[in-house]
Amino acid sequence: MSKTITLRLDEKIYRKFRSLAKSDNRSLSNFIETAALRFVEGSEYADEFELNEIRSNKDLNRSIKRGVKDAKAGRGRFA
Repeated sequence: MSKTITLRLDEKIYRKFRSLAKSDNRSLSNFIETAALRFVEGSEYADEFELNEIRSNKDLNRSIKRGVKDAKAGRGRFA
């Protein structure tokens, strides 16, 4: 079930959002919802640059592998 919220925007930001929503043929509400979801999804996942950094960090990868092994064996605390 959808929920209604109240959002206070500066007039300049409101006009910008309204204009962008109109150019994208969306309602203002849908534009804000979509933009917020894109932001959240973008911050939840690593981009290609971050993935390459992670993959190239040998110490981090060894630590992750040890952690996975410990988790599978039931060692450690998980909150």
